[in-house]
Amino acid sequence: MKFQEGVFLVAIFSLAYTQLVKGQPQPHEGCQTRCGNVTIEYPFGTSPGCYYAEDRSFNITCNERNELIFGDNKVIKISHGGEIRVRVNSSYSCYNSQGNLSNGVYYTFELGNLTLSTKNRFTAVGCNTYAFLSTYGVADYSSGCMSICASPPEPNGECSGKGCCHNSVPRGSNFFKVRPYSFNNHTSVHSFNPCSYAFLVENGTFNFDALEDLKNLRNVTDFPVVLDWSIGKQTCEQVGNKSICGGNSTCFDSTRGIGYNCKCLEGFEGNPYLSSGCHDINECTSNRHNCSDPNTCRNKAGGFYCKCQSGYHLDTNTMSCKHKNVGWTIILLGTIIGFLVILLGVSCMRQKMKHRKNTELRQKFFEQNGGGMLIQRLSGAGPSNVDVKIFTEVSMKKATNGYDVSRILGQGGQGTVYKGILPDDSIVAIKKARLGDSSQVEQFINEVLVLSQINHRNVVKLLGCCLETEVPLLVYEFITSGTLFDHLHGSMFDSSLTWEHRLRIAIEVAGTLSYLHSSASIPIIHRDVKTANILLDEDLTAKVADFGASRLIPMDKEQLTTMVQGTLGYLDPEYYNTGLLNEKSDVYSFGVVLMELISGEKALCFERPQTSKHLVSYFASAMKENRLHEIVNGQVINEDNQCEIREAARVALKCTRIMGEERPKMKEVAAELEALRVKATKHKWSDQYPEENEHLLGVQTLSAQGDTSSSRGYDSIKNVPILDIEAGR
Repeated sequence: MKFQEGVFLVAIFSLAYTQLVKGQPQPHEGCQTRCGNVTIEYPFGTSPGCYYAEDRSFNITCNERNELIFGDNKVIKISHGGEIRVRVNSSYSCYNSQGNLSNGVYYTFELGNLTLSTKNRFTAVGCNTYAFLSTYGVADYSSGCMSICASPPEPNGECSGKGCCHNSVPRGSNFFKVRPYSFNNHTSVHSFNPCSYAFLVENGTFNFDALEDLKNLRNVTDFPVVLDWSIGKQTCEQVGNKSICGGNSTCFDSTRGIGYNCKCLEGFEGNPYLSSGCHDINECTSNRHNCSDPNTCRNKAGGFYCKCQSGYHLDTNTMSCKHKNVGWTIILLGTIIGFLVILLGVSCMRQKMKHRKNTELRQKFFEQNGGGMLIQRLSGAGPSNVDVKIFTEVSMKKATNGYDVSRILGQGGQGTVYKGILPDDSIVAIKKARLGDSSQVEQFINEVLVLSQINHRNVVKLLGCCLETEVPLLVYEFITSGTLFDHLHGSMFDSSLTWEHRLRIAIEVAGTLSYLHSSASIPIIHRDVKTANILLDEDLTAKVADFGASRLIPMDKEQLTTMVQGTLGYLDPEYYNTGLLNEKSDVYSFGVVLMELISGEKALCFERPQTSKHLVSYFASAMKENRLHEIVNGQVINEDNQCEIREAARVALKCTRIMGEERPKMKEVAAELEALRVKATKHKWSDQYPEENEHLLGVQTLSAQGDTSSSRGYDSIKNVPILDIEAGR
């Protein structure tokens, strides 16, 4: 008993599964599948439970004459793609020779939810005829055509306006009526054309015959017409997985603009509206394959493939199996391996040649950049105080990010300076000589040679050089706060240097030049002293830079005869006129720098009056006319430092005398400026501690009473203490 109940439940479940697929009902078993010679397939059906119940338009009838009927029209064929072909009667009106209507029929057609396809034509036949097609559905629409001819046209099978005319049919109409008319009741053409005809017909199924059709339309009363159908009123996207499309099928939007239809996937056939309607096509047995040998065809779901036996391969061009030629395979494989070996060998040789070429090129650049000369001159120039490191081309390119323009710190006569970051994250300044300027190589070598003799806290430190590149590179310590020129005249920094800052910078530069002239292992003349070559670090400590134009002075000579080189505005006029270079040339240039520090004016300015374009002339004139206060920078001068500024101005004038022998040495200049700072410091100290100052004055008075030699006082100009500031630190 329990077994029978189980079988019953399985049967019920199977029936329910058959009826519900994707949430949609399926046809019952035993539905009529054929009427006459027309196949009936779901969603169409002839009885309840056999057609898609949500749309009664799919309910068709098989009459007693075994004809399948849709409405009042005979069905010719039903297509899964959303079309049904039916035969539709024509409308006509016939007249006798007196012009009276003898008979006529006018048809109106209602299609339910089905609509006319655009694959039809509205056609009218007659030489005294005009006809109208009125449709209703998506939009009301009327169209028509007319045909007028006095005699029968030549028979040519074309409906082109002579005895026959046609027009297109709009999409989406589900109700239409057709009616023909006559202009003069066919009285003028009655002998060969007593009637007017109007009908709908599928494209390509009606060929006009002028001899037969004008007389009685060949006794044809109906024509094939295509109707469009679809499921529901939603698109595939809107209906989602609730469509009635079965397995191995896909949904597509209906061409009529509403609803959707189903079709089997490629390689499948059947009724896509049934749950398991689409089944695999066996291409091998249905002769739908392209394998040259049918025995090699193998079916698979949705397709096929050609399988060759062992030792053969498939030629996809001819889809035939061909014997594998092992000999040719070995030859081909050997050829490929040999080619790869040769290619690898050539690649290795090219790499070696490239490496060798790069090595030779680096050696060539080393010699071209004066590497041999540098080594020779360094070895013969006396003891070197600098351990010059040799950097590689790769490390320099990496440090400057490929010499990116954003890394440029400045450009000048000696080349371009880049900001570099070394692998240890230390920041350096990398100076690159100008490409194609052979004179730069000599200056490059000269700068290395000069800096190798210097070890001074106020000289920018040379870290190393690179000779492997097309143009030489020098690597310096990175000075963070720009040049003195930038602070005095540029827009990069605020011109906020106090007098104390300026005096200290002047003392540091003067002490450095004094060291170069007197205390270096070989005396050095900088030859291009200017504010642009004086760098300032974060503490505003001066660093003298750019020794490309500098010269080493042999111990047995006081001056050298050289090609004049320097910067206008700072250039010693005596050196300019004679070409004789000595330490007094640097003294002159320093005097101009000191004037810039005092005045804040540029060394050469064409915006000043003609006689004052050069700062030396401008400064001397102001001193002579006792109007120094007019040219002193307003941010610098105050009541406490006027005397110091006047003394510094006097030193600057002494440094810029026309005759070099009348100028003081840098040693003396440094001492005078240092004395000014000492005096200023004592003055500030006495202002801050007046009691101690009075006590000291009292001691001096007592001393003066006991020693008449001290009663003359202290002359800060004539009796400046000579301080030992020239030694390197």
